[in-house]
Amino acid sequence: MKRLSFLIFIIGLFFTQALYASERKEEGVGLTIYSTPTKGSYYTQTQPGFAIIKEWRRLFLKKGINTTSFQDVAKLIDPSTVSFKSLTDPEGTKVIEQNYEYDLVGRQKLLEKYIDQEIFLEHEYEETQEVVRRKGKLLSTTGGTVVEMDGEIHLDPKGRIILPSLKEGLITKPTLVWLIQAKRSGEHLAKVTYETKGIGWNADYIAVVKESDQALDLSGWVTIDNKSGATYQDAELKLVAGDIHRVAPPGRVHEPMRYLTKAMAEKEEVGFVEKPFFEYHLYTLRQKTTLKDNSMKQLSLFDPASGVPVQKILLYYGHIGPYYFYSSPAMDRELGTRCNKKVDIYLTFKNAKSSNLGIPLPAGRVRVYKEDPDDASLEFIGEDWIDHTPKDEEVKLKLGCAFDVVGERKQTDFKVEYHHHWMEESFEINLRNHKDEAVEVIVKENLFRWVNWEIKKSSHPYEKIDSRTIHFKVKVAKDEEKKITYTVRYTW
Repeated sequence: MKRLSFLIFIIGLFFTQALYASERKEEGVGLTIYSTPTKGSYYTQTQPGFAIIKEWRRLFLKKGINTTSFQDVAKLIDPSTVSFKSLTDPEGTKVIEQNYEYDLVGRQKLLEKYIDQEIFLEHEYEETQEVVRRKGKLLSTTGGTVVEMDGEIHLDPKGRIILPSLKEGLITKPTLVWLIQAKRSGEHLAKVTYETKGIGWNADYIAVVKESDQALDLSGWVTIDNKSGATYQDAELKLVAGDIHRVAPPGRVHEPMRYLTKAMAEKEEVGFVEKPFFEYHLYTLRQKTTLKDNSMKQLSLFDPASGVPVQKILLYYGHIGPYYFYSSPAMDRELGTRCNKKVDIYLTFKNAKSSNLGIPLPAGRVRVYKEDPDDASLEFIGEDWIDHTPKDEEVKLKLGCAFDVVGERKQTDFKVEYHHHWMEESFEINLRNHKDEAVEVIVKENLFRWVNWEIKKSSHPYEKIDSRTIHFKVKVAKDEEKKITYTVRYTW
């Protein structure tokens, strides 16, 4: 029985060691970057995202207690998230104490370390070009330099200050310092994981509209902005797209299970591999890349999609300003009577496989261009922001306002019957098309005075979009003016 138990123990130990040994054998760095992209978050001082940094380094540890420094960590590291693990001897190696030292070398900081210490002042006389070095004691650096030399106090003495040596406790880079207890002496492959702020990513898209305005080519790019205070050389890169809820800074972080299979890796050597991950999407870059501090990098997100069917929509919304859902009927005659004359331009397409897409599109900015047939140059025609868009969903881009199509909206009648609890409102909407071709315009109207409404009469058919919105689809010929009228009654 004892022999069987010992055998089971040996087999278990073998598999445990094999598991740890198979995790990683070489040094390197990996990043998983999370981001919460928002409109206007480009080129800002700080990024809204964050990253989980994973580094594998070889450290020499002696048996017993070791003081080990781990340099070149991000300046914006969250020290509370640091995790240390020896892959060589995980069971016999543990961290007893951890310190994050960021008292970096600088002129003022350095001088403060030498208060009441011996320094040297070196001065060159112009007449004789003689260099004289004098010894003194640094007394203060507040508001200038105060030095005691030869029993005298000198305020801001001439000469170049020379310090004997770098004082203990000063560091040139942000450093993690551990007190590590090790049972095994020798070289250890250590894995260090931590979170840092100041690094985020956004998706950027380029859409090129075909001459007929009925199709476009779409390419996607990942824009990574690194302001974390560290450079990541030849890094393994992962990106997470999705709206992740964070209540508080996380505790110690752990690397998710690797999923890049051999079949995936052999299929293509470069670019991103995408897959669902929990309720988000995970993008793994097949090749290593370097992310320099205070720099931006762009990587292709997916192969360009060609010939995506697209529809151009002209939408007229004559109401100026936001509307509100009121807790009681809104009986102000002047409410919503100000007129907007601009007709908005939208492009819509389906993110579907049948449209040569059908892939998860992370949130980001879409810039739209169209080719000028006279010189084949691409001209910018607008941009918009899209939210995270799964496959088989519609993408709608607002590009601007039409130049040659004009709208006008005015209230033509308003009645309130207080005792019988109803009111009626009538509008006249005019569309004028100055183009050399016919257009179709969607006229959007919000019925926001009260929840109970009924269209009593209208000059054109309408479609009920939701409980407070109707659309009129109106075709306007070349150089034509089209009038739409309707009357709505509210009851309570």
